[in-house]
Amino acid sequence: MKSFFRSLLLSGTVSALVVFLFVGGTASADNRIVANLEPTAEHPRKSEGAFLELKSGRVVFYYTEFYGGRGDDSPGEIVSIYSDDRGATWSTQPDVVVENRGQQNVMSVSLLRLANGKIALFYLIKNGLHDCRPYMQVSEDETKTWSAPELMVQAPGYFVMNNDRVIQLRSGRLIAPLAFHRMKGPSTTDHRSSFDGRAIALWYLSDNDGKTWREADTWWALPVATQTGMQEPGVVELADGALFSWARTDQGSQYACLSTNSGKSWSAPVPTELRSPVSPATIKRLPGSSDLLAIYNDHSGKFPHPDSRKRTPLVAAISRDGGKTWPVRKLLEGDPDGWYCYLAMEFVDDSVLLGYCAGDPKVGGLNRTRLRKISLDWLRE
Repeated sequence: MKSFFRSLLLSGTVSALVVFLFVGGTASADNRIVANLEPTAEHPRKSEGAFLELKSGRVVFYYTEFYGGRGDDSPGEIVSIYSDDRGATWSTQPDVVVENRGQQNVMSVSLLRLANGKIALFYLIKNGLHDCRPYMQVSEDETKTWSAPELMVQAPGYFVMNNDRVIQLRSGRLIAPLAFHRMKGPSTTDHRSSFDGRAIALWYLSDNDGKTWREADTWWALPVATQTGMQEPGVVELADGALFSWARTDQGSQYACLSTNSGKSWSAPVPTELRSPVSPATIKRLPGSSDLLAIYNDHSGKFPHPDSRKRTPLVAAISRDGGKTWPVRKLLEGDPDGWYCYLAMEFVDDSVLLGYCAGDPKVGGLNRTRLRKISLDWLRE
């Protein structure tokens, strides 16, 4: 572990996803946009989704459609579209999956095929700046019907769990990475000044397929002066069974923690090579490999970026040493006015499907979702 973190101290960052890719001036057949979910007057924001492959071969994509506004506190519900040709084309009329149960919205969906064959659905119910917590539902019939929603975190407060974040370890344990924001004022005061933006990272664990959850022994604040803390964490299981968890920060890079006991405890956060703005990253292991694939806003200097605060460019990076280094990097979206973040990732055959916010000054940063299909061979080149 010591050598791992000695390598990580070289510093870094991660984030979002893709818009238009050009190879030699033309769009590559190995990397193409398959759908743009454009905002409308009725639904001015469509964002933060997750994929899942059903047993039939159909691939579904769940995301939040906001109505009555574009903000994180605007009303919204979770809807779904589907593809019957491995992500090449998508249905255009979404179906409502989770109606708005919150005083504000339901958002930040994760989908997970459990080891027992059932499908788990996770999302946040937002009631205000002091009440945002994750819930779970289960389907035993391939998403046709769902169990009643069950609260995962009994403690009151504002808990952020990004889209496409919950994982199941080879042991069967479920890991839900969360960021907790404390109250600076009474719980009856739902004003921005009473909300502390400096998040702490913590992890919730379940060993009975989500029936009950408990907090890990360790939580971490960022050990430097910060305005963000450890926001929007994620987690991936490495080939050797260790867990690599990361979070966005205002320090110019993603910070990482490591667990060698299935998430029970975590080492102190340190900067990674993934240099990025305050923007989330998504990292998963490539199928049948120990390699990690990260999609994020690369501010290392390898690709032009106009402003240290902007969530552009969008880059895919591969690590072959468990997240210590990321030598293979490919540009996905390079628009200097683009805004790419909140990625969903699903491996289908020899390709990866990506879903992410792909905004611009015209439509707004978070309001359009783009779906992209990329061959794994192209990523590895």
